[in-house]
Amino acid sequence: MAWNEPGGGGNNNQQDPWSGGGRRGGGGGGGNQGGGPPDLDEIIRKLRRKFDALLGRRRMRSVDNSGDDNGGGSKGGGGRNPLILPLIVVVIALVVWAGSGFHVVDQSERGVVFRFGEYTDTLGPGLHWNPPLIDNVERVNVTRIRSASQSDSMLTRDENIVRVNVSAQYVVNDPHAFLVNVRGPEMTLQYALDSALRQEVGNMNLQRVLTTGREELAGDVYSRLSSYLDAYGTGIRLQTVNMESTSPPDAVQDAFDDVIRAREEQQRLINRANAYRDAILPEAEGRRQRMIEEAQGYRAAVVADAQGDANRFTSLLSEYEQAPEVTRQRLYLDTMSEVLGRTPKAIVDLGSDSNALTVLPLNQMNLQGGNRGSTSGSQQIDAEQLERISQQVVDQMSSSNSSSQTSNNGRISREGR
Repeated sequence: MAWNEPGGGGNNNQQDPWSGGGRRGGGGGGGNQGGGPPDLDEIIRKLRRKFDALLGRRRMRSVDNSGDDNGGGSKGGGGRNPLILPLIVVVIALVVWAGSGFHVVDQSERGVVFRFGEYTDTLGPGLHWNPPLIDNVERVNVTRIRSASQSDSMLTRDENIVRVNVSAQYVVNDPHAFLVNVRGPEMTLQYALDSALRQEVGNMNLQRVLTTGREELAGDVYSRLSSYLDAYGTGIRLQTVNMESTSPPDAVQDAFDDVIRAREEQQRLINRANAYRDAILPEAEGRRQRMIEEAQGYRAAVVADAQGDANRFTSLLSEYEQAPEVTRQRLYLDTMSEVLGRTPKAIVDLGSDSNALTVLPLNQMNLQGGNRGSTSGSQQIDAEQLERISQQVVDQMSSSNSSSQTSNNGRISREGR
């Protein structure tokens, strides 16, 4: 009998090179008593019982008959179910598949779900589950500010060339449209920015593009670019458009710099003239107002004097009507007193038959003598001459008083300072 031939004799089993001197006994618990390697069937049965207990199934027990040499090995093999191991593999695969479907969408992101390539939903921030290999979730950052720039030479309305450098900032406001509607939305934005910039630069003159029209150009580009993006449905919201720089071509840069310097000098002179005007105008206005007030004051004074004279004349008229001779004499005396009080001469009236004699007053003669530096002797002579003249006047007045015809008409008025 061959060494591996099944049989009922113990001696024959000793010929098995894999056994340690005997097969599995009925009461040995299925262990390998010979100290050799473990039995492969026993290991499979243990694993099967463990998985059956895990799945809540009834354990399948097999009874090995150690005394039956012909059918012991076949009975142990016939109790095993061949579908258990594939089922276990399938269950493990399902658990791994289901566990891999959990994912987290960040606060700054939105998740766009595509089921077999078709859009189904947009996920917000948080923990989500989607079946793997069925749903594909594309995450899009909707808070990060992105930028695009454009720098190129362009033609203006007056057929001049200008180099413009512009930048645009934008964010994604519609993740679904950003991923689905347009292939390459950022490239589309770049092309749209170039088109809008060329269109707006072509509507302006070179001078405005280089100087005062830069802010207006940026606003026009923003409006046109926003309309382009909305028409394309890119899902992009434009934030700002900044005009970084505008410059003429390099060949004429020096000439443009000279023009700019001349314009700055012109503006500086204009500002200086405005400052001078602002300093002069208040002063001139003050002088004008002062002259107006002085004229008004003079007018008021003249009017008041005229009114006073008119009132005085009216009052004198009433007095004159009551006593004409007295009023006339009084007016004459007041007038002569006022007139002679302002002259440095003395007038002596010798009557109607003699001529009037006019002499200088004594104090005036003393002043003239002192100013000429004359001696005390000359001053004494002048005083003697004056005394003699005065004596002659007195004698003539005395002789006129002796005459009865002119005694009532003699009048003397003497005034001096």
